[in-house]
Formats: sequence, structure tokens, C-alpha cells
Amino acid sequence: MPHFNRWSLRLIGSLCLCVAFLAAIAAPAQGASRIKDIVDFENVRENQLVGYGLVVGLNGTGDMLRNAPFTEQSMKSMLDRLGINMRDLRMNTKNVAAVTVTATLPPFARKGSRIDVQISAMGDATSLQGGTLLVTPLVGMDGEVYAVAQGAVAVSGFEARGAAQSVSRGVTTSARITNGAIVEREVAFALGQMDSMKLALKNPDFTTAQRIAAAINTAQGPVARMLDPTTVQVDLPRDYPYGMANFISEIELLPVDVDQPARIVVDEASGTIVMGADVKVSRVAIAQGNLTIRVTEMPQVSQPAPFSQGGQTTVVPRTSIEVDDGTGKQLGVLETGVSLQDLVNGLNALGVTPRDLITILQALRAAGALQAEVEVY
Repeated sequence: MPHFNRWSLRLIGSLCLCVAFLAAIAAPAQGASRIKDIVDFENVRENQLVGYGLVVGLNGTGDMLRNAPFTEQSMKSMLDRLGINMRDLRMNTKNVAAVTVTATLPPFARKGSRIDVQISAMGDATSLQGGTLLVTPLVGMDGEVYAVAQGAVAVSGFEARGAAQSVSRGVTTSARITNGAIVEREVAFALGQMDSMKLALKNPDFTTAQRIAAAINTAQGPVARMLDPTTVQVDLPRDYPYGMANFISEIELLPVDVDQPARIVVDEASGTIVMGADVKVSRVAIAQGNLTIRVTEMPQVSQPAPFSQGGQTTVVPRTSIEVDDGTGKQLGVLETGVSLQDLVNGLNALGVTPRDLITILQALRAAGALQAEVEVY
């Protein structure tokens, strides 16, 4: 058995620390994003499906056939296909509702796989609770049937009514069927036969697109190039034996530092302000103060002394007036190139509210001191 003295143990410990330090340096930065999270791959996308159907079995909460004639026509057509002739008869039921059925077909969905469907009432039905969707074909934009939906609907909302009060939560005319449709047709797309692929950035940017191409070229050789701020084209290496699908699985995990423009987004309705980390401000002085006059009426009741003769109870007005002219607010100076944190700290020191901050940002932009794009909604 080998013998280690204390100096050998110290040497081994130092080597372990060096290995851990080098591993930490080689590890990707915590702020980097994977390529798969910031791009969309060409033709690897979802497809929208839509259909028209009937929900039956409702407890008197369906469509009124006089107000929704298309529901009655659909019922007659369905019964006619089942061998029941109802063409010349007037139907009167509230247990059926005409609905639209929508679904999203995932990329590379195969025949026999199941997808979720969303159901929405079309007529004047008040609730789909307890209903069952009859067989409904779901078609794509090309008019072809890609899935067929059927099953008991699940409504997340509810509604209860009484003589003098009602309680409702959520929407009772919208429902969902988990795994309620079966895929009957596949979208033809031969990914394995492709020798090049285009990556579309979700947030177009020249710098980010160049970094994506550089990361792929570093890992796989010179196979990627930036076409524009939105598109990076990747060619399959000539000696790569596993095809495009495996190649994508390798490059989509590469880390990339995402760059973003200096931008401030303002929602005036809610007073929400979102500022990017690269927002810079030139040297400028800011003073903020508003004149506020607050008038409060506090009337008091004056009553005569006990057993007094001729006394009357009267209401005596009492008015309190407070004036806030912004006294105590200071003039703040922001140096050239201050960061987002310095800007926020300075404005908070002035006691600026989100509503006032919106006005200040617009004034800074108008003065040319704000080096960022301001978007107001």
C-alpha cells in the first residue's frame, strides 16, 4: 500500500483546487443562453387546426335554436347522416351547442398521436359544463383534415345563480379536452435529407447573429454564416455521418451571449417601466416636484348645553387645507454614461413615483440626454 506524507497530501489538494479552477473557467458563463432558446429552426414549427362541431348533453344551457339557426341545421345534418330524417320537423332543445374547435399540431406529429383541443361556444349557450363533443374533423389552411376530435369537455369556470345574487368564476362557454384529438395526417417534411438549415432569431440583432455563427464555427468548423440580423445559415459538414437532426441537437446546446439594444418600454396604463441594462444617460440635471393642494372637509355637530332655552343643534363646517409645493425636493445631477442602476438610484433618491418617472424619461429623451429607445404603450 503506498504511503503519503502530509506534504504529498497538500500537493494533491493543490492540484485538485487547480483542476476545479480550470473547470470553472471552461464552464459557460451563467448569463449565456442556449441557441435553442433564442432561435427558431427553419420549418420546425407548429400548425394551427380548426373545426366546427356540436357539444351535446348540456343541462338546458345550450343554444336557443330560434336565435342560432346554424345549430339546428347542424343537428339535422348529423341526424340525417345517422339515418334519422328530421328535415321537415321543428326542433326545440337547449341541450346542444354549436362550437368551434381549435388545436395546435406539433412539428413532426405522427399518425395516432394525440393533441389537446380548445372548444368555444358560437351561439348563445350559457355553459358547456357536462357536455360531450361529437366527432369533429380538424382542418389546416390547405383544407385537409389532419386530426379528429371527440370527448367529454372540461370547463374550468363555474356559475351559480339565485333569486337575488349570482356567483361566477372563469368562462363557462370555453372548454378544453386534454388529448382530445387523434392525428390522422402528418405534415410532410424530410429533415434528414436537408444539407443546410436557417436559424431565425426571435429578437433580431446583428451582434447576436454574429455570435451564434461564431459559436457554431468554433464547435463544428466553418459551417455557419450570418445572412442578416434575423437569419444565420448553417451547412451540414461534408464528413458528418449522422444527418441534420443529430447536427441540430449538437449545435442547439451551444451557449451564446445575447446582446440587446438599449431600450425602455413604458406602459402608461399600468405605470409599468422596464429598462434594459445598457441604458445610458448623458450629463444632465433633474428636478422633480409637483404642486399638490389637498382640501379636506370635516364638519362637526354643535349641540346646545343641557336644559338651555332656545338652543339649536347646528353643523359647524371645518375645512383643512394642505399645500405641498415640492419643498425639500433636490436637484439631482447625473454624470455622463451612468448605468441603469445609477439612474434608478438617483431617481429613487428624488422620491420619484412610476408615473413621474414616465414623464422624466420622456423629457430626457426630448433633451437628447437619454441614450436609449423609448417605447410607450
